[in-house]
Amino acid sequence: MLNRPGKRWLWVGIIATLWTFMALLSAVSAYISQAVFNQPISWGTAFSRSFKDWYTYGLLSLGILWFCERNRFDGARVWRWVGRHLLAALVFSAGYVTTLSWLLSGEISVQTGEILTFSFLLKKMGLHYLALNLMMYWLVVLGHLGWHYYTRYREREVAAAQLQKELVEARLQTLRMQLNPHFLFNALHAVSALIHENPDLADRVLARLSDMLRLSLDQSKPQEVSLLEELSFLERYLEIEQTRFADRLQVQQQLEPGVERALVPYLILQPLVENAIRHGIEPSPEPGLLRIRVARKADELELRVSDNGMGLGGSDKTPAREGIGLSNTRSRLKHLYGEAFRMDVREGLSRGVEAVIGIPFHEQPLAH
Repeated sequence: MLNRPGKRWLWVGIIATLWTFMALLSAVSAYISQAVFNQPISWGTAFSRSFKDWYTYGLLSLGILWFCERNRFDGARVWRWVGRHLLAALVFSAGYVTTLSWLLSGEISVQTGEILTFSFLLKKMGLHYLALNLMMYWLVVLGHLGWHYYTRYREREVAAAQLQKELVEARLQTLRMQLNPHFLFNALHAVSALIHENPDLADRVLARLSDMLRLSLDQSKPQEVSLLEELSFLERYLEIEQTRFADRLQVQQQLEPGVERALVPYLILQPLVENAIRHGIEPSPEPGLLRIRVARKADELELRVSDNGMGLGGSDKTPAREGIGLSNTRSRLKHLYGEAFRMDVREGLSRGVEAVIGIPFHEQPLAH
């Protein structure tokens, strides 16, 4: 506690404040008690003796704390620890009596009116204050011990919280990386289908794919980005898909004003869009319509991705459509927000499927 330079003077100040308070309280008590017994003393005498008494305790308590730091409690050697502190307590008592006797020597006794000598005070207080001094010593030791265990408990709490944070970050990173091979496989499959039919188009797809891989594999990206940054990434993916489907894929985006700086999990929309295209629009012979809508509802940001494709095949069971993309998305949301999120994959109002995600609304700070 005292061996940390940054906290040393803080603790000296706390101890000085404590003993000053005790000295003031003792001075008032001494003045009143002497007046009650018709042996009044001046306020100056009351304050002088009280401050000498309690400041002696305060000065010596610094030595006790120093000794405690160098003789930490060891459960395997309890008796050795107790024995050392018993000897130190006797030294403390002797130091207190000697110091206070020296400070009070030469003053006038309130009871007898005689001059107090050093030898007289040493003999009188040596035994009279022994029990009190031992008690004061152990109060300081136990206080130090209690504070030591409290700080260790707090340090363990902080360490556990940091480890938990690192574990969650590692899990989120793993989940995010699992999306990359899945997406890469589908994108390369699209390129292989175009490379013989339309080499120029395949070249454009590869260029966009390169951009996407660079962004998705960027380890410096935080777990949350602004909605505009997420949509910028999604545009690259949609350009690849629109190249594949040509006129068969139409995309509509609807953003409520004021949500542009909202923070969303990085790569949260791409799995939803990919799921809608792959399972809804691609199998359908009709032109596909993909809608992306983002709105704020009180303290929640709602993301909706819907299609007009094949639907859930008459089943209302969400897990039927949850492959790697959706299951990883749900896991990432769980790790990021705990229970403060919602995710539903359900039949659309008319046809197709709608995926809805609700997360706490918070914005990216404005750059200064």
